[in-house]
Amino acid sequence: MATTDSGPAPNFIRHIVEEDLKHGKNDGRVVTRFPPEPNGYLHIGHAKSICLNFGLAADFHGVCNFRFDDTNPSKEEMEYVESIMADVRWLGFDWGDRLFFASDYFEQLYQYGLHLIKTGHAYVCDLTAEQVRSFRGTLTEPGQDSPDRGRSIEENLDLFQRMRAGEFPDGARTLRAKIDMASPNLNMRDPVLYRIKHESHHRTGDAWCIYPMYDYAHPLSDALEGITHSICTMEYEDHRVLYDWAIDHCPVPFRPHQYEFARLNLGYTVMSKRKLLQLVNEGHVSGWDDPRMPTLAGMRRRGYTPEAIRTFCDRIGVGKRENLVDLALLEFCVREDLNFRAPRVMGVLKPLKVVLVNYPEDQVEELEAINNPEDPGQGTRPVPFSRELYIERDDFMEEPPKKFYRLAPGREVRLRYAYFIKCEEVVKDPVTGEVAELRCTYDPGTRGGYAPDGRQVKATLHWVSASQAVPAEVRLYDRLFTQPVPGEAHGGDFKADLNPASLTVLTSCRLEPSLAQAAPGSFYQFERQGYFCADIKDSAPGVPVFNRTVTLRDAWAKLQQARKR
Repeated sequence: MATTDSGPAPNFIRHIVEEDLKHGKNDGRVVTRFPPEPNGYLHIGHAKSICLNFGLAADFHGVCNFRFDDTNPSKEEMEYVESIMADVRWLGFDWGDRLFFASDYFEQLYQYGLHLIKTGHAYVCDLTAEQVRSFRGTLTEPGQDSPDRGRSIEENLDLFQRMRAGEFPDGARTLRAKIDMASPNLNMRDPVLYRIKHESHHRTGDAWCIYPMYDYAHPLSDALEGITHSICTMEYEDHRVLYDWAIDHCPVPFRPHQYEFARLNLGYTVMSKRKLLQLVNEGHVSGWDDPRMPTLAGMRRRGYTPEAIRTFCDRIGVGKRENLVDLALLEFCVREDLNFRAPRVMGVLKPLKVVLVNYPEDQVEELEAINNPEDPGQGTRPVPFSRELYIERDDFMEEPPKKFYRLAPGREVRLRYAYFIKCEEVVKDPVTGEVAELRCTYDPGTRGGYAPDGRQVKATLHWVSASQAVPAEVRLYDRLFTQPVPGEAHGGDFKADLNPASLTVLTSCRLEPSLAQAAPGSFYQFERQGYFCADIKDSAPGVPVFNRTVTLRDAWAKLQQARKR
């Protein structure tokens, strides 16, 4: 697991940019880009790239281009474009007027393809995709030349133009780079540059039926935009030589450079788009924005804040070595942020009724509760107190074990902001035998939770007044998987490690009345329970639905304390 202290971790790309600026490289410019494919929702791994690219540009007075790599119309949708833009804005970044699409350059990329043919560096190949793979060779054996590799420039130009005109069906022909079928780098064995796809594009419609491959479109788009630092993850390290080849063999206006960093691997989750899509399509989650998903849409709905995610990305750092980051670090960043921002409230998730037999039946008084002890500026709020209350069912035991200090027959406890109460009688359901109600007495001299005679109690419980309490649904979310690396012990079957207890829905919760009008997306700390967020889709004023963001238990902080000892 990756470890870090409370500050930002090392970032080797930042050091590269600093050195480049010190030596006047790129005329002192810093131009980065974030180039998502609009074929799915962004996840926490993309957040690392977003923070890196936009953050570097901002820190060094540069600019960051937001460019969609929309070169595969069969998998791309405007839904994804819109969700990606919303996620980047939510994280706190603004691209201004620097929104681009690879499709903006389709004509120029086509002209570069013609240039490669004219200079003898590309040819039209009739092999099928399967044949191309079989001709490619292996890591220990060279590939075989395509039978079409020797076509004349004139024939290649004619065929490529006819490909664009739509004369050939899907898969009939490709445009391939003419490089080296014996190269030790398989990416250089005459890679495909263009393929035929008779599919409508979400931006260009039916204007094109040939589409460029990523390894061709990406470097040339970077060059056309004047990108100085093209930053991608380590799986593209072996592709860098092809990136440079495309730039070297096309008359581009600028020469960018590619830098690779280790992608984010986060424990107890998966971030492969294919696997995430499988979870959605097979109904293991409710959608891309399910609060258990590592997508930014899911995290936003769960109640994670953009500030916490940006802090997390700073703390994990940027390096070249792959590692597994403990999910507890992300949860720590969320708690740390919400601790200072979230108002404290009281909510009872599994209610047990308490009747104060010596409290006036018709009386309701208002007690003062602190909104956030970490921020006195948030002030206080009134909470109603009456004869009938709800406490947490887990806060009572009829036959308590040793070290259980909460409510039990004959025992006295403190109610938060209220009074000392003592359990006098237990009322049970005559059919089930389950505890249905507690009859208690209260000490009117302990208003505010303190006894004038100095006597102490060992537990303080949260509560709500029964008559004023707001009914609510509360969803308790846990980790989606039971193992840090899902599928590792099951031959890669990640679904074998799905957590059957990743979602618990509680429908009989009772919350203090201040939450009746909670705005969707607002967050709170339910005292003694955790941090919760009003669901942005299902919650509405008067009908609250809350998602648990994180518990109060902080595994990461405890781990760091243990390491220091």
